[in-house]
Amino acid sequence: MNKVPLTVTGAQKLRAELDELKSVVRPRIIASIATARAHGDLKENAEYHAAKEQQSFAEGRIAEIEGKLSNAQIIDVTKVDANGRVVFGATVEIEDIEGERRVTYQIVGEDEASIKEGRISIGSPIARALIGKEAEDVVTVKAPGGNVDYEIISIKYI
Repeated sequence: MNKVPLTVTGAQKLRAELDELKSVVRPRIIASIATARAHGDLKENAEYHAAKEQQSFAEGRIAEIEGKLSNAQIIDVTKVDANGRVVFGATVEIEDIEGERRVTYQIVGEDEASIKEGRISIGSPIARALIGKEAEDVVTVKAPGGNVDYEIISIKYI
């Protein structure tokens, strides 16, 4: 299977979620199932079926996170020699040339992307246009509403 890029922070968040699922959520669900079983007939026991459904969801998420972490290529952008170019994990400030609107994005893996938090996926049109470019370069992003030109204001490796 192909390695999936992941930032150090993204990997830490996944590990924290995995730890929470294994050490807190799983034991709570097991206790709920045991309590529901104590009520008797399982065929019409809504508590039991709800707990089993929660267990299924939690176990699926645990397997999903373990799979992601096992296939992750964790990249520490602070240790990458990028020679001033935009690379995975870099934080890039860009300005829309026409609208003169500045935004800052960090380029991250798909699972870490959150536009509200200023993190865009490496597979997004903006990130693909920015990769390999330097400060003061102008890039054209093919957006659904037409092409948009951005100037790279700054690149940080934090």
